[in-house]
Order: sequence, then C-alpha cells, then structure tokens
Amino acid sequence: MLTHRLATPADEAALSAVMTLAIDRLQSAFLTPEQVMTSHAFMGLDSRLIADCTYFVIEDDGEMAGCGGWSRRATAYGGNHSAGRDDRLLDPASEPARVRAMYTHPDHVRKGVGTLILSLCEAAAKAEGFAALELSGTMAGVPLYRSFGFEGVRPFEDSGVPMLLMRKAI
Repeated sequence: MLTHRLATPADEAALSAVMTLAIDRLQSAFLTPEQVMTSHAFMGLDSRLIADCTYFVIEDDGEMAGCGGWSRRATAYGGNHSAGRDDRLLDPASEPARVRAMYTHPDHVRKGVGTLILSLCEAAAKAEGFAALELSGTMAGVPLYRSFGFEGVRPFEDSGVPMLLMRKAI
C-alpha cells in the first residue's frame, strides 16, 4: 500500500539513491547511454523543495518507492548542482506552479507512484491559488504526464537530452 509524507533533510541520501537508479534504469529505454550519463548533470536532488515543504516521499510498505514534488518558485527543473536556478516566487494569478523532480524506484514502476505524486502536487498547488501546473518532462515520463491531463507545449533539449515542456490547467 502506497503512503506519502513530506521529505525531510534526513531523506536526502535515500532520495539521491532513488534518483540515480531511476535515471540510469528508466531513461535507458528512451535515451542513448551518453544521454543517460548527461542527464545526471542537470537532474537530481533540489533541497530547496524539501525546505519549502513541497517535496513528497512515496513509500510502499515502508520502502521508498518514489519521490516528487512541486514548486512555487521559478526554477523549472534541475538539482542543487544545476546552473540557471531561479528562486523567485511565482505569481499564482499569472504563472503555473512547477512540478519538479519526479522519480520512481525501478522496482516500483506501474504501481501508481507517479499518479499519486501528481495528485498531491495538483491539490497543494491549487490550494495555494495556482490555476495551472507546468513541468519539463523526460521522454520516459511523458506518457504518465499525458495520462494525467498534461499537454505538450514545446519540445526542447538540455545538453542534447530531449525533453518536453508540458502544462495542465487545474
């Protein structure tokens, strides 16, 4: 049975381990080995999400099955080490909240982890007055996001890794 809670700084090592596994194993069906390696340069843990209390841990019988969250800040994606971060607070009246850093442990795919994270993000962002969600989807994540009602806005690349900017009204 899936449960959820807010992530804490004590979770950071376990979160990073799940992220690494997810990038390495789940992206490989969509990316070349070089693109998977490159993904580590701009994907990963953003401790600002934990500090903002907008990042969730999903557990399955006490085991970390995945993680993900949302942000009221302008940074679209990336980890602590990523360039171009922007901590500016978004205007809920005119800007979409950001869905960020969604990862599922490879042993827990197709169990509802991603859908639960998206539901939690949508409810929390809506409660803060946001009218839309936006995310930068990996090719591995696009089918899930589409099934949850996100629509493609425009494809783009980061360091040669294909991604899709997606949006959903809430």
